[in-house]
Amino acid sequence: MFEILLAPEAVEDLRKLKAGERAAVKEALETRLRHEPTKTSRSRIKRLRGVARPQYRLRVEEVRVFYDVSSSTVEVLAIVPKPEAESWLAQFGSPN
Repeated sequence: MFEILLAPEAVEDLRKLKAGERAAVKEALETRLRHEPTKTSRSRIKRLRGVARPQYRLRVEEVRVFYDVSSSTVEVLAIVPKPEAESWLAQFGSPN
């Protein structure tokens, strides 16, 4: 079982979401990232290419959750609306 840590920016991002989106994101963090955060799937979890950080992206409706995984920890770096996801990656993603 993985521990889920939210970076201060991710906490702020979560606060900005509408209540329904916030609930969906929290549920997805528990159901998807608590047990198998690296299990990629066509629809939900994607291993990102071309960047060292973040390692993964979780899709929750119209929201994207960017995160890294270490031995027993999932570090959520950002929670951004889909239209902003690409610019967030360009600005904050660390190239390989």
